[in-house]
Amino acid sequence: MTNPSAPQPSAAQPPMANRWLRLMRLDKPIGTYLLLWPTLWALWFASAGQPSGANLLIFCLGVIVMRAAGCVINDYADRHVDGDVERTRLRPLPSGEVRASTALALFFALLFTALILVLLTNKLTITLAFGGAAAATLYPFLKRFTHWPQLGLGIAWAWSTPMAFAAHNNGLPAELWVIFVAVVCWTIAFDTYYAMVDREDDLRIGIKSTAILFGRYDLLIIGLLQLAVVLLMVTAGILFGRGLMYFAGLAVAAGYFINQHRVSRGRDRDACFKAFLSNHRVGMIIFIGLVGDYLLNP
Repeated sequence: MTNPSAPQPSAAQPPMANRWLRLMRLDKPIGTYLLLWPTLWALWFASAGQPSGANLLIFCLGVIVMRAAGCVINDYADRHVDGDVERTRLRPLPSGEVRASTALALFFALLFTALILVLLTNKLTITLAFGGAAAATLYPFLKRFTHWPQLGLGIAWAWSTPMAFAAHNNGLPAELWVIFVAVVCWTIAFDTYYAMVDREDDLRIGIKSTAILFGRYDLLIIGLLQLAVVLLMVTAGILFGRGLMYFAGLAVAAGYFINQHRVSRGRDRDACFKAFLSNHRVGMIIFIGLVGDYLLNP
């Protein structure tokens, strides 16, 4: 239920797009953006602002393919409960437009496509790719057993960081893990906003999430996670020798975080969804600052 690729917090609308596009959420790009930005951060840090065209193409295509695969396996995992929720009842699996076995076959086809892409890199990146595939596969099932599925999503989201460094440097410098943890914290924060949209439905059908675990402290903990993101990315900037433009981008991103709290302070479903969507701009602003800084300070 708590997947950052979902289209709207309100009641489900009659589907307009092709059923396969909707199953892979290719008609709703927000999840692609949220995965793309930290992937690009990692590529720029790993390459000192000069990623190869080949790696850039491989990783951007990989983002699209793996995000689609994650959406398919998420809907497969939730196929027995999505029909009980107004917002998701018209998704292809609960509505009967796509059979569960066909969705599962599509998921493995997407993983195979991702494997073909990663085979164009090096041995270390290929080895790491299996960990990323495992994280993406396991995440949707965590919500049955733990209140921390957002942590699983964060690890899957951040896995592109070591892969980007491996692809560019054929090694894993210790500094990359600062970025990795920042992405994990960011993902937990924005997906908790999303989980707040579905909190009542999740409680009714027995789905677990950090929004339920955090309870009345949800906004406080989100704020602490966002503070950690800013501090960790500041640390990454220092470790990688970044300059003023990068840190200015982080300041603007922090302003977006503050505005998210202003918007969501009443915990209204639509407001929480709006705060979630705002994270697309957070990721983009950090990337713009990073690219600009490398152009000014190679």
